[in-house]
Amino acid sequence: MKRIIKHTLLAALCATAAACGKYLDVIPDDLPTINHAFQDRVSAERYLYTCYSYLPEHQSPSANPAFVGGDENIILINTRQGYFGFDFPFYIVRGLQNTENPYVNYWNGENISSIGGNGKSIFQALRDCNIFLENIDRPNDLDDYEKYRWIAEVKFLKAYYHYWLFQLYGPIPVIRVNLPVNASPEEVRSYREPVDSVVNYIVQLLDEALVPELPMSIQRTTTELGRATKPIVATVKAKVLALAASPLFNGNDDYTSLRDNRGVQLFPAYDADKWARADTACREALEYCDAGNIRLYDNFQSLYVHSDEIRTQMNLRGAVTDNWNAEIIWGAIGSCDQLQRVSTARTEAVQASMTSIVCEMAPSLRIAELFYSKNGVPINEDKNWNYPDRYKTRVADGSAPYYIRDGYTTANLHFDREPRFYATLGFDGGVWYGGGKADDSEELYYIQAKSGQASGITAADRYSQTGYFGKKLVQYESVVSNNNFSPRAYTFPIIRLADLLLLRAETLLESGGSIAEARELVDRVRRRAGLDDCERSWNLYSFTRPDKPSSREGMLEITRHERLIELALEGQRFWDIRRWKQLETRMNEPLRGWNVKGANEADYYQVVTYYAPEFTYKHNLWPIRQGVIDVNKNIIQNPGWQ
Repeated sequence: MKRIIKHTLLAALCATAAACGKYLDVIPDDLPTINHAFQDRVSAERYLYTCYSYLPEHQSPSANPAFVGGDENIILINTRQGYFGFDFPFYIVRGLQNTENPYVNYWNGENISSIGGNGKSIFQALRDCNIFLENIDRPNDLDDYEKYRWIAEVKFLKAYYHYWLFQLYGPIPVIRVNLPVNASPEEVRSYREPVDSVVNYIVQLLDEALVPELPMSIQRTTTELGRATKPIVATVKAKVLALAASPLFNGNDDYTSLRDNRGVQLFPAYDADKWARADTACREALEYCDAGNIRLYDNFQSLYVHSDEIRTQMNLRGAVTDNWNAEIIWGAIGSCDQLQRVSTARTEAVQASMTSIVCEMAPSLRIAELFYSKNGVPINEDKNWNYPDRYKTRVADGSAPYYIRDGYTTANLHFDREPRFYATLGFDGGVWYGGGKADDSEELYYIQAKSGQASGITAADRYSQTGYFGKKLVQYESVVSNNNFSPRAYTFPIIRLADLLLLRAETLLESGGSIAEARELVDRVRRRAGLDDCERSWNLYSFTRPDKPSSREGMLEITRHERLIELALEGQRFWDIRRWKQLETRMNEPLRGWNVKGANEADYYQVVTYYAPEFTYKHNLWPIRQGVIDVNKNIIQNPGWQ
């Protein structure tokens, strides 16, 4: 029996040409046959968790290309060469992506992380999901409620795995069922299916997963957190349809000539109705979230926080790092220790040899300039903000003691910014709430990032290359001591409510819906961040377009900017810029930071270019490994990678 299973899996594997001759036996080691794998409820549940086990590690900079595969963060390339496995996704930024051995290759499950070996092919995940669906009727002790719930969960997983491949590669083979062992050579050599076919199949699976047995929220929080719920399924559907409606996949002239060897066109012409379909899905997803009591996080509680400034910052940070908070629609099961170790700053002198905190994932200067002024408009639009002198320095006068250390000299860029700037980024002279100091009525930690200072270069391979730190990604109770880093665990949000609210605003505007309704959705997110509504902010402070929020085009631009700010450092910018087809215009600007080798203000506050990316249209889609195409001539390469 086991031999038959292996041959079946190999046939399915060759169908996608993932890697002929290389596959993993999906049967757990202690379950020799499919019969045993589904002999009872306990065994079937173990197989259910096997289906979940292939989920990408969204919280891992080594496995999720969105952290360091774009323009958001810079990592230190040095003698340790990717100590945390960052070298694979960051090689893409450095222009080293290729077809012979692609980086972050989820098609084959290769070059995803150098820590703990490679990942698993998503096509293998799809085969396991199909095995589950084909055999879940076998256990005699499984009641109907659990059976139909589990079926719904695996259909969701199957949809999500297709979606993950789709957003990376575009048209993909759709794995509806596993091929039989006697499949013909023609059946084995599958084709990439057109964009619309892929999307429709994903949506079909998600619709089929929204059954009564699928819970609205998880009740057994000790054992089931992270498993599919109705709000998760509905929100993923919204994101799938928004991606399909976006310029990357909807009328993209760069790809409309892509045809397979049958002459089938893989990319569609523009269809405005796709935005209406996406908007309906976003509205329905918000209704499910309301029913599941999912809400914006705005209730940080601490007896030791007395200032509005710290409380607002902690509401913003807590939306990401407060474990399983009410804003999380879907959270990643897995440790965020790595993410915190590479994002946190040393706020006091520690042993130079300490390797448990490396500070090597550094937000670029571009991200620091992204955030609004304190008046809620872009810094280059604010008539009261000195944009031309942003790189010059001044001394903090004590008027913002919860943002910048009193008496510290730092860049003008760091003054008079919105609360999300201070909640997201650590910088030279910036206050860092937490890390062992919880009472904001006392002196708090702050960052000293010049060479030789506590937060600066103290060892050859453990420092921020730009002078910025991802404060937003560090739980405030995580503590750096002289010889140790003690990270407080939290659940990384794969999707949170602010993401969905801003996505609904975008689909409303793109589909011709109410500008006022879209503006209100954006304003809900802004109010949590301590900002005035869009119309008031632009009317009072914008010298370029004070009426910008009143037009559809202007409000769409604002909505996109809000997404980039609100979701900064969370691995969303990478996908949004691609789906908007703005990769070449946004990501090709030089990646810059401060001169962190400077030991004084004059030397440190010089802007340095670290990398000059050369992204072209071909980088919107991942290359398919040439070995796949050599085995299966029906699989054609993505444009630009031939």
